[in-house]
Amino acid sequence: MTRGIWVTFEGGDGTGKTTQATRLEIWLREQQRTVVRTREPGGTEVGVLIREIVLHHRGEVAPRAEALLYAADRAQHVATLVRPALARGDVVIQDRYLDSSVAYQGAGRVLDAEQVRDLSMWATEGALPDLTVLLDLDPAVARRRLDAADKPFDRLEAEKSAFHERVREAFLALAAADPRRFLVLDAARSEDELAAAVRDRIRPLLA
Repeated sequence: MTRGIWVTFEGGDGTGKTTQATRLEIWLREQQRTVVRTREPGGTEVGVLIREIVLHHRGEVAPRAEALLYAADRAQHVATLVRPALARGDVVIQDRYLDSSVAYQGAGRVLDAEQVRDLSMWATEGALPDLTVLLDLDPAVARRRLDAADKPFDRLEAEKSAFHERVREAFLALAAADPRRFLVLDAARSEDELAAAVRDRIRPLLA
């Protein structure tokens, strides 16, 4: 059986990851592909519990504890959901993966980014996506989008602008270091333009 394809969406909060992941899922299903849609944290039963802690816990979560919790979620997620789906030949579309940890816990929380990445690589036995779509947007614009959505902010969304600037810079640095895996798109473009660019990049993988 042919191995499946693994696509992750990355970027700061408010960049439109969910919208583009949904657009890609609909298009792939029209191509008669079996799609597994998931997210981190929260793609498994264990992940749902971890998501509640890292995003909605009202008390303090130390930066290193936060990084370890994300890695634990990732280990469970890859072992029990992602790898089995890829083995079946499915297309996995995932909202966030280890690049988010490097950006948010490494740069945002000012931890050692290499150690954060190594932790996730150990947790997942070196698993990396076939394609990572990075939706890049000025954090000030992204914040206005979040404000317009009129929803309560989670622990990371509520961080100050300097935090989100560091996160953006880290994402762009990751993409520059691994251009074969990353597709960087200006998230200020229209939804249709972004969706078309993602489809163009994934077509060769489907072939």
